[in-house]
Amino acid sequence: MEAAGLMNSFPCLVIRGVCDYADSHKNKLWQPYAAGTAAAYAKEILLAIPPAEPSKLHTVEGAMREASGNVPKPNYHIPFLMNQHFVGRRKELHILQQRLMVGQDCQALSIVGLGGTGKTQLVLQFAYSVKDKWPEYSIFWVPVLSMESFEQACVSIAKVLGILQGADDKEDIKELVKQRLSSSRAGRWLMVVDNADDPSILFGTTESQGIFDYLPKSESGIILYTTRTMEVAVSLTPYDVLELEAMDRQDAIDFFSKSLIRKELLRDHTARDQLLEELTRLPLAIAQAAAYLNMNRMTIAKYLRLLHNTEQDLIGLLSREFRDNTRYKGSANAVATTWVVSFSQLREHDIFAADLLEFISCIEWKAVPRSLLPNTNSEEEMEKAIGTLCGYSFLVRRDGGTQETQEESEKHTEPDKEEWYDIHRLVHLATRIWVKKNGDASKVVEDAIRHVADVFPFACYGNQTVWRAYLPHALRLLNSGQHCSTDDLSELCLRFGICLREEGRFQEALVWLEKSYQDRDRLSEDDPDRLCSQYHLAECLAVAYSFDGQGHKAIALLEDVIEVVEKTLEPENDELLSLQHTLAIAYSSDNQIHKVLPLVEKIVKYRERTLPPEHPERLDSQHTLAESYYLDGQMQRAVSLLEHIMNMKDKTLEPEHPDRMMSQHMLALAYYALGQVDRAVELMKSVVAIEARTLRDGHPSRQASVEVLADMLADLDANEDVVSD
Repeated sequence: MEAAGLMNSFPCLVIRGVCDYADSHKNKLWQPYAAGTAAAYAKEILLAIPPAEPSKLHTVEGAMREASGNVPKPNYHIPFLMNQHFVGRRKELHILQQRLMVGQDCQALSIVGLGGTGKTQLVLQFAYSVKDKWPEYSIFWVPVLSMESFEQACVSIAKVLGILQGADDKEDIKELVKQRLSSSRAGRWLMVVDNADDPSILFGTTESQGIFDYLPKSESGIILYTTRTMEVAVSLTPYDVLELEAMDRQDAIDFFSKSLIRKELLRDHTARDQLLEELTRLPLAIAQAAAYLNMNRMTIAKYLRLLHNTEQDLIGLLSREFRDNTRYKGSANAVATTWVVSFSQLREHDIFAADLLEFISCIEWKAVPRSLLPNTNSEEEMEKAIGTLCGYSFLVRRDGGTQETQEESEKHTEPDKEEWYDIHRLVHLATRIWVKKNGDASKVVEDAIRHVADVFPFACYGNQTVWRAYLPHALRLLNSGQHCSTDDLSELCLRFGICLREEGRFQEALVWLEKSYQDRDRLSEDDPDRLCSQYHLAECLAVAYSFDGQGHKAIALLEDVIEVVEKTLEPENDELLSLQHTLAIAYSSDNQIHKVLPLVEKIVKYRERTLPPEHPERLDSQHTLAESYYLDGQMQRAVSLLEHIMNMKDKTLEPEHPDRMMSQHMLALAYYALGQVDRAVELMKSVVAIEARTLRDGHPSRQASVEVLADMLADLDANEDVVSD
């Protein structure tokens, strides 16, 4: 057995017997037999192998040297040093290591995510972990911002690999690098293809080849792509895509802490957490904020005040460039400009998607209903545009396709089938900046106002869900477009104001209804648009005045309009009667009951003669008359008429319809005034229960019903106490 060591340094053939091994498995009587057998076998081997043959064998040391000489030495081309401020992303790093290095279930994988999420830093960290844990791998880094940047990287890789270009310089260095890395003598390698965003650069055109044509293919090689678009990711690696999102809360805190010089700023946990949420935990935004705080020695709270001050301050903060050695030289480091390349690519490759993005930048960034978006000629083109925006991670479909929280959805019996989207908050801002710098911002806003004015629903009960979804978007659009003086703006102000009025937000409604009325009032007196709309606008505005307790303003407005209308319209014209009905409501809100009764009795008489019993206008005027009877103390007449109205509305309206609730509320009051407290309480309980489901907290009608029911119940309890005594 001792002769075995000679193999390391002396060319020889060692014949090993097993008698020593057998010592532990037999008695001593067996040993001579084992030794004899080994000697006989050795003799046969020596007879078969000439003595000169063993001298040709390699020593173990020689064989090891020869084997190591055939293993390629690893080479590295990584343009960045290891990022000492890198934190977190443990889950993503684990996935990369398991899929590419340990399990090796794919040879190419794409990381896709919004610009600024840290894709480059993630793959940089992964590259250095491969260099440390798998030292046999060569690592090559290839940025593909352009064909020129790819060619420069190939030149650097060629130098590292010792590839010599032909003397006449006609050989394509890209092809030479591809051939070398595709060969077995290249050994194992990892190639990072960073910023693979532009399809035309990647896949080429009919006139030129793309970068993809020059990428090596080898069973010993791994390619890791980073891209901003899902379309590119799926084209490169159809089944192997890793989506990178914003940092989780703890990673964001750790990264912010590492990036700040003055660690004491982190003691204000509330301000810290608020800032990170404002920045959507986007790594680039966090790095930019930390750089600003470091340079200006500012507190986090003051930085937040700047963010919230004006949009101009916000744009200034997020447009400020800062030096970052972990990013490419010349690349945009500011949040507001980091997506400029993506915006330009979008405009070049999908014009409708770019138009959609510009439209969304004019409205709110969250809970965008699909039905609010401008349509195109075909559903397929619309789907493609939305898919493109989602592919860039600019737009995100809401999980479950709903706008509502769970608490809100429980208030509705029918499922909401609308599709909903959110746009990244910082992308929303960056798009507005981009439009201002590269487009016609005023035209974009005017086009958006025109579209929303066209699709904004009228304030009827069946449209309630839609208008509630549109309200925040219309408000933002109106606030940004007040400088516009268009009919579309006036129309949107009108529809928006009416819906606010129906929501019980009377003072807010008046702001926009007055603006709409004033805009139309600027038109020439002979303008047909003014003549057609003035009556309707005046009526809508007057109703809002009445509901807000400003009956005197409603009366003054309507009396002037009616005086003009009576000169041109027949006494029983529907439009004139509608204005007179609204005037009656204004008189009632101003406690001029003596003027209400004769006016509304005339209207009811005409409508009962010309309209069917269930017609909404006939029922509306009857309700106003019944309310006038109630206010005038004619309770029996009020009850009789209200019972008739409720009978009609029960047949024609849904139980939760606001017009039905209004009449039921009035009937409960009339019963109560007649001393029929039990019947009044039963009706009012039903009203309160329904309004709790259908009206917002704080709605005046809902509050009034609750207060009336409380008074009724208190009176009922008092009566029961008297009876029991």
